[in-house]
Amino acid sequence: MAHYFEESPQTASRPGSVTLVLADLHLRLETDRGVFSPERIDPGTRVLLETVPPPPAEGDLLDLGCGYGPIALTMASRAPRATVWAVDVNRRSVELCARNAESAGLDKVRSVHVDEMPPDVRFRAIWSNPAIRIGKAALHEMLSRWLGRLTPDGSAYLVVQKHLGSDSLQHWLNDQGLPTSRLASRSAYRVLRVGARSPEIPEPEIQQRESKER
Repeated sequence: MAHYFEESPQTASRPGSVTLVLADLHLRLETDRGVFSPERIDPGTRVLLETVPPPPAEGDLLDLGCGYGPIALTMASRAPRATVWAVDVNRRSVELCARNAESAGLDKVRSVHVDEMPPDVRFRAIWSNPAIRIGKAALHEMLSRWLGRLTPDGSAYLVVQKHLGSDSLQHWLNDQGLPTSRLASRSAYRVLRVGARSPEIPEPEIQQRESKER
């Protein structure tokens, strides 16, 4: 777990697989050590996938922190005409997600490293089980960067454990001009719905505010 948000995990490879079973989907996914939750579908990911509304049928969608791809592949299965961008800092995860999409025949999944994402793409939906353990400052920077790329009518859905700060994150997002509400609460998890940034608080101001807080 300590290595899943590193770019090049030093953990020795040990390939495995998990099964994703949802009401509308059944996939076998290739996994490996050094990526997030390699031995099972993470419970938070499952809560997200079982509670989010259907993604937009067309346009660009984003799985932020894709891991080996359970969220991205679910988005692509539910919105086959949309382009699903699956991004991660972990290059092992990016490769696994690409292979899993190919195996599932989901040819509209684009699995890329975060630094290789085209800068002009805007997203009609973002689904994410964000890497809370990277630390608050890094988490805020990451969310400001990607949530700022929502289309005006777009929404993001984030799943966060209660004891890892879901309520404080909801408050922070609202303070940044990103209207955030709780969509669902199950077990130890909350699913947050985040709307596009309010035009009254432009992105540069938010970035400056983050720098001062650090």
